[in-house]
Amino acid sequence: MVACLIMAASGSNFHNDFDITWGDGRGKIANNGEVLTLSLDKQSGSGFQSKNEYLFGKIDMQLKLVPGNSAGTVTAYYLSSKGSTWDEIDFEFLGNLSGDPYILHTNVFSQGKGNREQQFYLWFDPTTDFHTYSILWNPQRIIFSVDDTPIREFKNMESIGVPFPKNQPMRIYSSLWNADDWATRGDLVKTDWTQAPFTASYRNFNADACVWSNGASSCKSNAPSSSTSTNNAWFSQEMDSAKQQRLQWVQQNYMIYNYCTDAKRFPQGLPPECKMS
Repeated sequence: MVACLIMAASGSNFHNDFDITWGDGRGKIANNGEVLTLSLDKQSGSGFQSKNEYLFGKIDMQLKLVPGNSAGTVTAYYLSSKGSTWDEIDFEFLGNLSGDPYILHTNVFSQGKGNREQQFYLWFDPTTDFHTYSILWNPQRIIFSVDDTPIREFKNMESIGVPFPKNQPMRIYSSLWNADDWATRGDLVKTDWTQAPFTASYRNFNADACVWSNGASSCKSNAPSSSTSTNNAWFSQEMDSAKQQRLQWVQQNYMIYNYCTDAKRFPQGLPPECKMS
């Protein structure tokens, strides 16, 4: 019992929670499991995935992104299921020329359908220190947050025929890779390999979530009980008025693309969820 308490108090350990899945040694776990780094050079990028699958939860990770001239690189951090009708919840960080801002790209896939991109600049330099990127995923909504400030909400609108990710367990994935065919100014700026290796760092992972294992959830009926979660508020959480004001502040000042305002992209009419938001 004492050992269990110590483990619970010591927080996450990347050795326990994640597997480095590709990169031929370019992904590394250090500091006794407290820090994970991914690197990219001209030969390869790298990536990792969670040992657990989750069906609903509050997922937090601190990232420090590639500094300097990171043009052409993408650091992806996301939840995803498997199969041809997969669900996915994306953070992607599109690299930049030194002095230009990173672009934070978000997307939600449900039953294999995405095309729900929103993009943002950040109100700080994400390369000089660690910042917390969070996904709250419950049966009613998905909320993307940065340092506890919500930047995007995707609500469950199945009532108007919009599929919502709620039946497929997802793993956490992250990768650092070269995407200079599209990532920086639509491929106008290529990766400068003289700056390699490019490195992104991770720490302080936390998942207050329902773990999916052997076809069953650790939460009864996919709803957490007091015995399976230390803090159950996330399962029915929604944004209070202060959070809604912060969301509006971000979207008014830092949003640079919203699929729901891109009429040229949807000549037959905007997706139905756009008319409800």
